[in-house]
Amino acid sequence: MYAFGALVAVSILAGSALLSRRCRSRGLDPDLGTDLLFYVLIPGFLAAHLYAVLAYFPREAWENPLLLLKVWENISSFGGFAGGLFGLWLFFRRRGADLPAGTRWRYLDAVAYVFPFAWIIGRLACTVAHDHPGTVTTFPLAVSLKTAEARAYIASAYQAAGRLNELPAPSRLAGMGFHDLGFYEFLYTLLVIAPAFLVLDRRPRPPGFYPIAFLLLYVPVRFALDFLRLSDARYLGLTPAQHAGIAVFALAVWGLRFLRARG
Repeated sequence: MYAFGALVAVSILAGSALLSRRCRSRGLDPDLGTDLLFYVLIPGFLAAHLYAVLAYFPREAWENPLLLLKVWENISSFGGFAGGLFGLWLFFRRRGADLPAGTRWRYLDAVAYVFPFAWIIGRLACTVAHDHPGTVTTFPLAVSLKTAEARAYIASAYQAAGRLNELPAPSRLAGMGFHDLGFYEFLYTLLVIAPAFLVLDRRPRPPGFYPIAFLLLYVPVRFALDFLRLSDARYLGLTPAQHAGIAVFALAVWGLRFLRARG
C-alpha cells in the first residue's frame, strides 16, 4: 500500500515537471500549465472513484454509501478521463477565460503529450499492488501462483467475484499464474504508447492531436483487456469501461477526421 501511494505521488510530480518543460518548449506559461494539471487531477481522481463505485459496485454502494467517501479505493480510468474533462472546462472558465481557443488547445495538447509518461509510473503502482487481478492462465507474462500467498490472494479474488468454483485444483493452480491487467497496461504504455508519442513529436502536429492520439492507441487495448477481468460488473456482456470505450473511441475517430478536414 505504501509503495502504491509513493509511486502515485511520483507520477504526479513527474507529470508536473514534464508539463512545465513541455510548456516552456512550446512558448506556453509553465505556471499556467501546472495550474491546469491540478484542475485536471483533482476532479479526475474524484470522478474516477465515483464512477468505479457506482458503475462496478452499485449494490455495495447502495448498502454502504460510505464507500463513496473512500476516494483512495476503487478507481476507474474512464471515470478519471471524464473528471479530467470537467476540470479542463472549469479551468478555462476560471483561470484561462481570456485565452484564445487555439491557445487553449495548445495547453490541452501539452497535458495530453506528457500524460502517457506519468501514466507509466501510475500503472507501475498498480503493478506493485496487483490491484487489477484477472483470470488464471498459463500466459508467460502472468503473475506466478507458485507461492501459497499468491494462491490465497487469487482465491480471495475469485471468491469475491462469486467464481471460486472456477478455480483449478491446487496442484494445477500452482503451475499457473493470473493476468495482472495493471502490469499489462504498464508494459503497453511503456513499450508502445510512449515511444509512439516520441516518434510523433518529431514533426509539428495540429492543436488537439495528442488527446486524440492517446485515445486511439489506448482504448482498443483496454477494451480487449477488460475481457480478462475477474469481478467487474457487466452490462449486456461488457464492462462499464468497455461501454465507455466504445463512445470515447468513436469520439476520437470523429476528432481525427475533424483535424484532417481542417488540414
